[in-house]
Amino acid sequence: PDFYDGVPDLSADMQAQWASLGFDHKQFLGDVDLSVPAGEAGVTPLEMTWSRPTCEVNGIWGGYIGEGFKTVLPSQAHAKISFRLVGDQDPHAIRENFRAMVRSLLPPDCTASFAEHGASEACVIDAGDPRFDKALAALSAEWGVPAAYIGGGGSIPIAGHFQDILNTKPLLIGFGKDDDGLHSPNEKYDLESFHKGARSWVRILAALT
Repeated sequence: PDFYDGVPDLSADMQAQWASLGFDHKQFLGDVDLSVPAGEAGVTPLEMTWSRPTCEVNGIWGGYIGEGFKTVLPSQAHAKISFRLVGDQDPHAIRENFRAMVRSLLPPDCTASFAEHGASEACVIDAGDPRFDKALAALSAEWGVPAAYIGGGGSIPIAGHFQDILNTKPLLIGFGKDDDGLHSPNEKYDLESFHKGARSWVRILAALT
């Protein structure tokens, strides 16, 4: 309930820029054996990934899960749930609304308990900030192609703390590639990204000073 409170609409300018990137939605879905995206109707997979919030079931377990079978009825079930927030969504309100929803769905004589694992707001920076134009120009000069705005879903609470506590707006600029497998067992980072990323930051810092 009220999950989409604080979720901003994607601006027409950003929609047009993302549409111009030539992103292959069909191949993107096909790489994970999907033909149609799950989730909101009327939203492209790229927009879902870069600008929309999510509720994720990270794991479910209960009862007997060993080899073979046992005719047992589990007395407990567990799940790990996480949310990726955007815009001005309130993580604490979402947590409470989620718990209230789960409790409202419980059958008689069943109870639910919850364990917290932290909460942080999304970090949002206005794309109209003049520093963005300088950073885009510096990146474009280093890489030889026009730089683009993207939406990055990630758990980086420190960026929000910089914004709220230090009253400054951080620029999050990354150089990872789609096939780097971030945080996966076979994660990699190309030397080109390392070298040109360092050169990019020299250009960006020079442009901002």
